[in-house]
Amino acid sequence: MARFIIVINVLSLGHSNIGWDEFSYALDQFDVGCVIDVRSSPRSRWAHFCKPQLRVRLNRGGIAYIHLGDALGGVPVSGPTDYAARRGTAAFTTAIETVLGIAARCTPALLCAERDPLQCHRFSLIARHLHGLPDVRVAHIRHDGTLESHEEAEARLMTLHKLTADLLTQHDERLEEAYARQERKLG
Repeated sequence: MARFIIVINVLSLGHSNIGWDEFSYALDQFDVGCVIDVRSSPRSRWAHFCKPQLRVRLNRGGIAYIHLGDALGGVPVSGPTDYAARRGTAAFTTAIETVLGIAARCTPALLCAERDPLQCHRFSLIARHLHGLPDVRVAHIRHDGTLESHEEAEARLMTLHKLTADLLTQHDERLEEAYARQERKLG
């Protein structure tokens, strides 16, 4: 009997200081159907990235908006700040199920403020978890208009922390250490 594998795609994007036209072009280019705002505080010095205006602008363009920053934000109002502990909470699990439910219907983009995914909790906390799930593919929309796979971002993370291949440690051990260093840096 044939087994059909359905791959779920999840994107991530940091708005940084880009203008609305560039932001909406990136969403269109990668066929984003829902923006999942994972900022703990969905505010910005750029009005078009503040929650009320962002929701209206996205909805006008036919893109859904949902804020999950309470459960998936980098600075939780309550609960542990340690990423490993956070991934074990009921709130995190429920929010991940919501992300996967949305991803089964359309391509979502996890939105935060940081330009480079490596400098953001959406990479270390959320994308890392999603990437570890079967049949989930995570990629990051870069500001140059390219898509970086999560594997490519992890390779960049290991290079950033100078954890290149050696004969004494396995790839997974080096990657785990790179994540730990980055989480300490972000925390």
